Amino acid sequence: MLHITGALSLDGNPIELTLPSQQSSELHAEGLTIFPGLIDPHVHFRTPGMEHKEDWHTAARAAICGGYTTVLDMPNTIPPTVTAELLQEKKALIHQQLAEANIPLHYELYFGADKKHLQEIHRVWHDVIGVKVFMGCSTGNLVIDDDESLHQVFKMAAELNLLVAVHAEDEAMIRKRQVKFSQTKKYSDHSIIRHEAVAATAVLKAIQLAREYKTRLYILHVSTIDELALIQSAKAEGLTVYAETTPHHLFLHEGAYVDLQGKAVVNPPLRHHKHHQALWDAIHDGTIDTIGSDHAPHLESEKARVYGECPSGMPGIETTLPLLLTAYHAGTISLQRIVELTCTRVRDIFKLEPNHDYVLVDLRKTKVVNNDELQTKCKWSAFAGRKLIGWPVYTIISGQIFDLAY
Repeated sequence: MLHITGALSLDGNPIELTLPSQQSSELHAEGLTIFPGLIDPHVHFRTPGMEHKEDWHTAARAAICGGYTTVLDMPNTIPPTVTAELLQEKKALIHQQLAEANIPLHYELYFGADKKHLQEIHRVWHDVIGVKVFMGCSTGNLVIDDDESLHQVFKMAAELNLLVAVHAEDEAMIRKRQVKFSQTKKYSDHSIIRHEAVAATAVLKAIQLAREYKTRLYILHVSTIDELALIQSAKAEGLTVYAETTPHHLFLHEGAYVDLQGKAVVNPPLRHHKHHQALWDAIHDGTIDTIGSDHAPHLESEKARVYGECPSGMPGIETTLPLLLTAYHAGTISLQRIVELTCTRVRDIFKLEPNHDYVLVDLRKTKVVNNDELQTKCKWSAFAGRKLIGWPVYTIISGQIFDLAY
């Protein structure tokens, strides 16, 4: 058994815990606040095929350093996870890498919706957490950009009671605007090409499909006022629609291109700062259900390429909790709401079993984000140099203690 003493609950009261463990030990956690192990509903750990960017050795270490003990991984790998055989091969690789890292990270996998393999969904529905639909192209070549295929996916998922998670950007609008900006070399034009209407148009279509087929719909990385209005209306109507936002859409805006250059390129793109308050309001009124890091690492050399060749995405799983805790210290969000967004609401939506995982946090610890200290293989953060208040100190997974001191 593992006995934890001296810890504090979220409301500041002393708390002691005894957890199942293979070893008998005691952890003195004086002054540390105990959170449940966090769940990241949106990660890209790059295995298989892109292990030069990340793998489950490095990503698992990054996860536990961020306080995460469960992750839900995306299918846009090489090859993409679009058949039952590829799903099993991916699981075997993950199992091997986690065993080598000696980190019992919990995980679930999304299955990729692919036009040529839609019937594969029937073969895997009981082995995956949901079906991922890219309505607009992102990293990899997975995209469902025709209405017939979209209808098939939503209908099939509803019949199987399988959640559909959508990357909601309208591919036809993106392509049209890419032609208009075909000669651009400005990273900041990324936010113009994939402007707000690109996202809102796709969200509207996804909600219409969810209404028609009664599909459970999870809208990834919501970033705009118009998307939020559509989601609010869908929820008021009684549709089973959930919304996620990301730390980069909460804490960065399109002005970040000046300093970050290609590192600021993400899909959907960074927005005007006017959307920040709307996102925070939606967090407080329950329109936004979860925060996913959208941890999508690329090497710095890849992000330094000219616009058009620079891949979209940024790492984030190590800094999400410290960013939110810094917002807590600023009076922007409560500790209880952070737990809901990063754990309990995720567990409810994805019907995950409860566990005995915890993260012990020093709410007073102040540290500057340092690229050299990051565990992600890409070794950079869009928040490098930013002083954050509140950091994980210990992460406990299945009774195993990970000391995060560095």
